[in-house]
Amino acid sequence: MITFITKTFQELTNKELYQLLQLRSEVFVVEQNCVFLDMDDKDEASYHVLGFYQNKLVAYTRLVPKDVIYDVASIGRVVTHSSVRKFGFGKQLMEYSISETRQKLNAQEILIGAQLYLHAFYTSLGFIQEGDVYLEDNIEHIKMRLS
Repeated sequence: MITFITKTFQELTNKELYQLLQLRSEVFVVEQNCVFLDMDDKDEASYHVLGFYQNKLVAYTRLVPKDVIYDVASIGRVVTHSSVRKFGFGKQLMEYSISETRQKLNAQEILIGAQLYLHAFYTSLGFIQEGDVYLEDNIEHIKMRLS
């Protein structure tokens, strides 16, 4: 069973911050072979959802208030460790993150910049594609909205 907690940037311990940055780097930089600056000055304004399994951080999202990236709240940096993807933690992570975004950020709508290959996954959660495919860090993305 996975356990989720949500913290502001200021509430994160040094260890939690290290673990979340390590997980984001393992997946977004190393696994996806994408060189980009992950630390983008949006972490301090955001809530951070941490998912622990067997005392290890294996899942994470960043809940971003409106007007930081988009004109509505957003969920980003969605990541699960490769060792736990077979357990369905990604869906649990997103369901929890949607609920927390609605509660903590008082969000009626949520906008995400999703990697294109995850279109069906996000559609299953109620997100609807907006606009055309675009490249971000040489990876195809689409904007998707949940109302």
